[in-house]
Amino acid sequence: MDAADALEIPAGEAQPSAHRDAASRGTTAPARKASGKAAKRKNKKVRAFWLKQLHTWHWVSAAISLAAMLLFAVTGITLNHAASIGAQPVTTQSHGRIARSLLVRLPAAGSATDPLPADVAKAVAAVVPLDPAGRAADWSADDEVYVAMPGPGRDAWVTLDRTTGAVAAEVTERGWISYLNDLHKGRNTGTAWFWFIDFFAAACVLFTLTGLLLLQLHARHRPMTWPLVGLSLAGPVILAIVFIH
Repeated sequence: MDAADALEIPAGEAQPSAHRDAASRGTTAPARKASGKAAKRKNKKVRAFWLKQLHTWHWVSAAISLAAMLLFAVTGITLNHAASIGAQPVTTQSHGRIARSLLVRLPAAGSATDPLPADVAKAVAAVVPLDPAGRAADWSADDEVYVAMPGPGRDAWVTLDRTTGAVAAEVTERGWISYLNDLHKGRNTGTAWFWFIDFFAAACVLFTLTGLLLLQLHARHRPMTWPLVGLSLAGPVILAIVFIH
């Protein structure tokens, strides 16, 4: 037997490595396909999860801020046209007198802004239709104490004569539109409304951000999404640059 015969490989056993490569390719192709499908299913589940979360937070924030958003939108119009919306202020004056024995309880004139003593404030509220309890008072004058009591849509004050105990009060009402406009501005509305505006603003921020993310998720099916979003940004910027001086 020559060297060639000695090295000859039987036909049934030819190229075992080639068979292994072919077998390997045959088994990995379906595995890769299955792996790709699994990855797509996972991505769809992740997308569906976040889509559900965004929809939930979007409608919750919309429901929370709906009434206040309507109020602030309407009062934005009334404030913008305040000069053309007529209002006739109504002023009411009141007078009364408290017992002189209560006057000794009043602090001396100075720069303090402490409220009237509780019993004095109660006596004042009994003779005029304003209750100055808890309100900062102006003690700078020697002859009288002044308490400003403004509120949304109104101006009001009370004075108390240190010598005679005479009480004078005045209330100027400017109407419902002025009242709502002051709510919009947070003017003379107190602590509770102050925090409500912050809470409402946070709900609006959440509403707009979740709306923006939902737009991004649906944008491929709505070609006008980003041109309209860009217009919502560019419009105010252009108006501010070109027309506001």
